[in-house]
Parts: sequence; C-alpha cells; structure tokens
Amino acid sequence: MGAATEPAQLGRYIIQSELGRGAMGVVYKATDSVLERPVAVKTVNITLEREYADKYEKRFYQEAKAAGSLNHPNIVTIHDVGKSGDVVFMAMEYIEGVELRSLIGEGKPLRLAQALSIAAQVAEGLAFAHQRGVVHRDIKPANIMVVANGPVKITDFGIARMRGTGDLTQTGMLLGSPKYMSPEQVIGKRADHRSDIFSLGVILYETLCGVAPFNGENVTALMYQIVNFVPPPPSSVNSSVPEMLDLIIAKMIAKPLEERYQDAGEVARDLRECERQVLAAGTAPGTASTTTTQPLQPAPSGSAPQPKLVDSVAQNIVLAQTVSRTREADRVTEDTPPPPARGLASSFDSIEATQRLASLTGAQTAPQTATQAIKSIPRNPPAKWRRRDWLAVVGAGVCGLLVARAILRRKP
Repeated sequence: MGAATEPAQLGRYIIQSELGRGAMGVVYKATDSVLERPVAVKTVNITLEREYADKYEKRFYQEAKAAGSLNHPNIVTIHDVGKSGDVVFMAMEYIEGVELRSLIGEGKPLRLAQALSIAAQVAEGLAFAHQRGVVHRDIKPANIMVVANGPVKITDFGIARMRGTGDLTQTGMLLGSPKYMSPEQVIGKRADHRSDIFSLGVILYETLCGVAPFNGENVTALMYQIVNFVPPPPSSVNSSVPEMLDLIIAKMIAKPLEERYQDAGEVARDLRECERQVLAAGTAPGTASTTTTQPLQPAPSGSAPQPKLVDSVAQNIVLAQTVSRTREADRVTEDTPPPPARGLASSFDSIEATQRLASLTGAQTAPQTATQAIKSIPRNPPAKWRRRDWLAVVGAGVCGLLVARAILRRKP
C-alpha cells in the first residue's frame, strides 16, 4: 500500500527510493531530471484538517527559507522547494554517508580524534547558522551525517526557526528529541542558540563514552535527569578523555544559560585547540584526516557510572526544586571530600570549568582572589591643586580675617 501512494515524480525530481520518515514527512532519494544529479527530496503531506494544513505549509516554507539561506560546508545545501498537489517538497544535496546515530548505536565510543573532529565541525556549522539567526532546535545523532573523506553535515532543519518570527513553533508540544533536549526546552521555555550547544554537548559526551549522560527509564524520568542531574565526567568512563575535554563538555551542558557557552564559534575554537593538544601529545589514535570516518574504538570494560539522585524520594518530580541552604552548610560542604564519579564532580562543575578552561586555552591568567582583584583595580592619582584653587583658598582666608576684624571693632 505504501508503494502505491509513493509519488513517482515530484516536479522535475524522479523518485528512486525512500530514505526515511520523520515527524512531518518522508525523505526520498531522487534524480534531478534537468541537471541529472542525485538529490534528497523531503516532503510534507498537508492532507490534514484545513485549520492545520495552512500552518504546516507555512512551517515548511519557513524551514526552506531558513535552511536555504545557509551556505556552509557543514550544512546540507538546499537546491529547490515546490508543491505538487497536497505535497510540498524541498530538494537538497544527497549525502553519501552514514548517520552518526549508526556509528554510536551499539553503545561503543568513537575514537577520541574522530569524536573531537565531528563535534568541532558541527559546532562550526551551528555557529554559521546562529550568526544568521537560525536555531536548529533538534540537534541529535540522526541529524548529523558523517561522510568518508568529506565534511560532517548537519541535516534536517525541520524545526528550525528564525529568531523573532512569532509563535509558529509554539504549538504546545515538545519540539525536539527528548534525549538531547536542553533543560529550558524540557520546562517549556523558549529555546535559543544555546540549546543547540547543550544538545551538541550531550552528543559529544555520548560519542566519547558510548552512553548518553541522561538515561531515564521513561520520558518523565529522562526529563527530570536533564533538569536536575549532573553526569559523571567523561574521563571517569573513558580514560583517554583529557581533562580539557571534561571542562569543555561541562561548560556545554551547564544547566544555567549564563554558565553555558554563549557562542558556538567559541565551542569550535576550544574543541580545535583540544584536538591540537591531543595530537601534539601523541594521544590521538591514528593519523587519519579530521574529516574522515574512522573505525570505531571498543567500549571500555566495566559498567559506566550513572548519575544518581541526591534525594531518592524526589524521583518522580519533573521540575527543579529550590533548596534552602545556609552559608554554614556551604562551608561544611567545601571541607568534605570530593563526591564519587556518579555524583557532582568538582572537575565537572560548569563555573570552575570555565575558569580552568580559560587557563588551559591561554585565554586568561590564573583566577585571582578577591583581595588580589581589588588591589589590581587602577586608582587615579590625587589631583594637583591648580592656581585658581589656591586663589580661592587665599581669598576665602582674607575674607574671613576681614569679617573677624569688623566684628571685633563693633565690640565696646
């Protein structure tokens, strides 16, 4: 039945086979009958209730407009958009590669050099999109294509939005893949470019460890973990991960927006610097190109540490709860030994990660104490008295003497 409904041709594109299905439509492999080249054609069937059809069609054209304005080596190129009957379609470049999802689907981590290269290329593509006001909002391994001897490609800006375009994406649904959603997406807040950075951090963690940082038994438990849990550092799961990469990921998946990377370009620069240091230290396995799909690295033996609730009674609560703490309690906490890997690790705290990462990348010197910072504040030298200041003081003194003399003369 599915083959009978499959269109033989959409516009000038001759359908060859089905590549996959998504939430909004189907992706086909097709041939451009004019240019005689293979393309991928994404369709959206709008044979819905009339009140929703117009909105979905506008949503599709919004996606085409957003994605079509992006011309970058790490973003799939959009060739054309059109409509055939009740089906609107978008033709894009056909990628001869594999989804990142298939590379990590067996729970095996990638090689360190390959994971770094893939994440850096995705970050560079996202930085380009963000600079032009486009937010992907559904970064996940299924939307990242790894090409042998070629660049990594970000695909499916299916729920991309132009900043400031109203409420087309605010339909009351969770938009995005729950496993890779940011905390602000989970609790229903507006997702901006920093949500893409969080999602990429989750993917990088998974490529290094073979397991995602957040793994709930159901959607509710998963959402609770995303909002409340801090995962163990990747180096506690995969010993080949350097400290600098621990710090980068900690900053990428920081839950407060102000503690997270504010720019995907900065993420890419730090990942490239980490990649350079790894290669310089001779710890990178193999010498393959950074854009080549490399063989998988076997997963480390033993079970990977899992995040644990501090308070197990609150397992079914989705939103974060406020915690009443005192300075005395905080002081006692600082004196206690570091928690185990499955809890909050000091090297994986986002604020400390930012400071230590800056020192590793040479962005700044070691953090100063408060006293040192105050002493380092430049102070203006005391101003010298000018001539008119002296004249004013002398004049005031003379006036005072004259007044005093007048008062003394009036006394009997």
